[in-house]
Formats: sequence, structure tokens, C-alpha cells
Amino acid sequence: MSAIENSTLAIVGAGSVGTATAYAAMIRGSARHVRLYDIDAARVEAEVLDLAHGSQFTGASDIDGGADLRHVEGADVVVITAGAKQHPGQTRLDLAGTNVDILRGMLPQLLERAPDAVFLLVTNPCDVLTVAAQQITGLPSSRVFSSGTVLDTARLRWKLAQRAGVAQSSVHAHIVGEHGDTEFPLWSAASIGVTPLLDWERDGLRVFDAEELETLSEEVRNAAYQVIAGKGATNYAIGLSAARIVEAVLGDEHAILPVSSVLEGFLDISGVALSIPSVVSAGGVQPVTTTPFAQNEAQALRESARALGKVQASLGI
Repeated sequence: MSAIENSTLAIVGAGSVGTATAYAAMIRGSARHVRLYDIDAARVEAEVLDLAHGSQFTGASDIDGGADLRHVEGADVVVITAGAKQHPGQTRLDLAGTNVDILRGMLPQLLERAPDAVFLLVTNPCDVLTVAAQQITGLPSSRVFSSGTVLDTARLRWKLAQRAGVAQSSVHAHIVGEHGDTEFPLWSAASIGVTPLLDWERDGLRVFDAEELETLSEEVRNAAYQVIAGKGATNYAIGLSAARIVEAVLGDEHAILPVSSVLEGFLDISGVALSIPSVVSAGGVQPVTTTPFAQNEAQALRESARALGKVQASLGI
């Protein structure tokens, strides 16, 4: 495939995450046309107006939207942010039942208006919703996936870069598994440049040890809870993450990002959506099944799959 010219990005949901995604996409020039849809007409029209007032300063992207589904018509990528909001003390999995019901009512209408789109889910719990969305739409798993642990990975790299004293782009590490409480880093493959993480030195001293890495892992797992406790929602970083994924699709980049798609046979895991490094292009997503996992990491991924499988079973998906 090739990069999509004159591309249209439709964002469903004009809450804090949806509007942050639209703003990030406009600032970054992720798509030629950005469309924002929400059933709350007054809210979405106000958000579109606010974004449009600044469009002179954002380059080529234009913005439109409203409470009519015509704004989704013909979109190349549909980003779904609509759903119940995660509250302080609430896990992402607690939201599952409510947000699956929302998808059941919404997705057939979206698919009718954008039948050729790639669908990117940002609503939580994104892994469970990815499985539900594929079942509801009947689309291949390559075209229905979620933002997964792209943001978690960015959080990890930021922390590692701070401690190592290097640019984030020089840190090669991934968070995999559930986007939630059972996620974990692939420490066995992590490096700074080509130097294994545990061998990295700063001022002649080793920076990391096993205890330090476990602390970092815990901080990343709890990062969203910390933000939600302080300001009520996470929005800026996930908006930027979603925009970056959209660019990989519309630009046919074949970029490797840890998005979440339904796995079929990877490490004996099937029917569950989990994040592993995946190739993201105009055709959607393809998990990199040659990704090396240490024995303990493979076990952790299977445990993550079991946790999500129990939630799916309770919801009948």
C-alpha cells in the first residue's frame, strides 16, 4: 500500500481525550482533514469552533465536526475515544461492561459510513474493547486495534532517559501485555543505543540494577492513576500517542509500535488482544511474532492474557 493522500481522520467523542487527539493531530499535521463527532451537539460544536479559531497556526489540517454522523463519512482512520470515564480508584477493567455496550450501539453505524477505515480504539479497557469491536464489526484484526501500550512505553522511555542522561529517542524499551495492571516491560531486549540497559554507565557508574528497574516498572503501571487523582483524567499524552499511531497508518510508515490487536497463536495466546511490538501501516497492524520474550516474560504475557480472558468471559465476548 502507500501513503493516503488528502486523508481524513474522524474522532468519535469530544471529551478530554477526543479533543486532545484532534488538537494533537492538527498541530502535528497528522491528517489533511480532522473531523470530530459527538452526540452532545453543543459540546462538539464548541470544541470544533475553538479548534477552528486556531487553525491558521496549525499548517495544512482543517477541522470540522458536529453531532451528525455524516462527519465520519469516508474517513480513512476512525479513532474512538467515546465511553465512560475512568474515575479515581477505578481500574480500566471496571469500565468494561458499560463501554462494550456503547460499542455495540455505535460501531455498526460507524462502519456503514466509513467501510474502508482503519479503526483505532482509545477508550478503556482498550484490550477488551478491541476484541469486542472485532466481533461486532467482523473486520480482520489488522483493521481493528487499540492504542495499547504506546503511551505506557513512552512513559517508560521518558523515565529511563531521565535517569540515563540521554535523549528519549536513544532508549529502546517496550511495555507489553495489557494496557493496565498486568502490563510489564520487556527488560530482556531493552537497551540504550546498543548497550544493554543494565550495562549502561553514567559518570563511570552503573545507572540501573534489578531493584531500580522494578521500581520504574511500578511507576509506569501507576502513572495514569497518579494523573487521574490529580486532574481527573489523562488526555494530553494519550492524544499525542493516538496522533502518532494515526500518522503511521496514513503515512504507510510500517512503523513498529506496541499497539494492541487480537493475537492468534502467539506464545499459545489466542482470542485476546494484547500489546506487542507491531508493524503499523496503511493496511493496519501486524504483530511482530518474532519478538523475543525471555521465559519469565512469556509467562507474564500469558498471565496478562488470562486476566483479560476472565473479563471477556464475564461479558460474553
